[in-house]
Amino acid sequence: MLLNCGHPLPLLRHTDVPPRVIENFILTGYRFPNYSLRDCLLSAFRPTNETGNFWTHFLPVFIFSYYFVEVFGWEGAPNGDAPFFYPLWNYFIGVFCLLMASSMAHLLNSMSLVVREVCFFVDYGTISSYTVGSSLAYYYYIHPRAGIVETGGRNGSHMDLKLEPAGSLTSSYAIPDFSVFFETFYIPTACVVAIICVISCCNTRHRWRRHRYVIRTFVFLLPFLISSTPVFYRLLTRSPYSTTSSFAASTSTASFFYRHCLWLLVSAVFNISKFPERLAPGRFDIWGHSHQWFHCCTFLSILDELHMIKTEVRAILLSPTLLLPPAILSRLPGPTIASTYGVMFLLQTTIISIIVWFSWHATSIYGPQRDQLEKEHPKKPLKCH
Repeated sequence: MLLNCGHPLPLLRHTDVPPRVIENFILTGYRFPNYSLRDCLLSAFRPTNETGNFWTHFLPVFIFSYYFVEVFGWEGAPNGDAPFFYPLWNYFIGVFCLLMASSMAHLLNSMSLVVREVCFFVDYGTISSYTVGSSLAYYYYIHPRAGIVETGGRNGSHMDLKLEPAGSLTSSYAIPDFSVFFETFYIPTACVVAIICVISCCNTRHRWRRHRYVIRTFVFLLPFLISSTPVFYRLLTRSPYSTTSSFAASTSTASFFYRHCLWLLVSAVFNISKFPERLAPGRFDIWGHSHQWFHCCTFLSILDELHMIKTEVRAILLSPTLLLPPAILSRLPGPTIASTYGVMFLLQTTIISIIVWFSWHATSIYGPQRDQLEKEHPKKPLKCH
């Protein structure tokens, strides 16, 4: 904590901070939970056991943004505010909020025990929002029937399908009729699962503490499986796209998705195992502990996911009419404000309500402890000589 004379207090050991603050196998580098906002912000430039956690999700915000804006400079791409890009912007919002909330949670959680709880409630909420943002992008760009056709101009808001002549289709191209799920239940299911995940993860801060990392990891496996349904479908069936179309690039989608899954798997291993600090408690307190590697791997998975989505967006833009069997396919509506931003707004409203409820509960538990800590550890400025 930075004091009036500009000298920070020494960082603390795990025996000198409240049990609530202690992380498994991390012995030193703790900040006491009574920092001011200014102190927390300045601690980003001081080696604490949260410094790496902050930078490993804060710097990726700029890396992700750099690769994201590349889409709008492609030849033939509509304007950035065109309805075609609504799902992509929702995906960006989801990722941006996830990375910022995660980095800020690690930076600001030393303001008090209550603030610590709220920070991580928000963190869990943005992870769930990100999964729905991904689902919206998958639905409009990787959906088995996704396609776009110009309707009175390049910036048309409708996605549609142009059908191949029946004679040009082979039985191996047949697509089972999953339209009921994809077009009716896919997005609502993603939203419901996201809400369940927020509630479950917030509960792990008060219950099931011993197995909290395992529970959180597996809880977020469910939205991954739901949101990735269109990709799994594409991978498990022969590519429905004409071999002469630009969607021959679907092989790139597969490679990006496999890497996306690999990084998620590695991140889960780090989050559950607590390696390498489990092998040498105290040695990786500041740099190199599992949560930093977890952050790095989750970001790499997001980056490969972005490249996968960009591959599909480019293919759609290069081939305004897609040829999808079978001969009878229903029209896939194009993105609208209600079906993209509206969905995210309703989801965020629900998640905020959940966070407020858990925050109120945390205040009733940790508020008295906060007052007691302030009495036991008052902020006394050091004298400067």
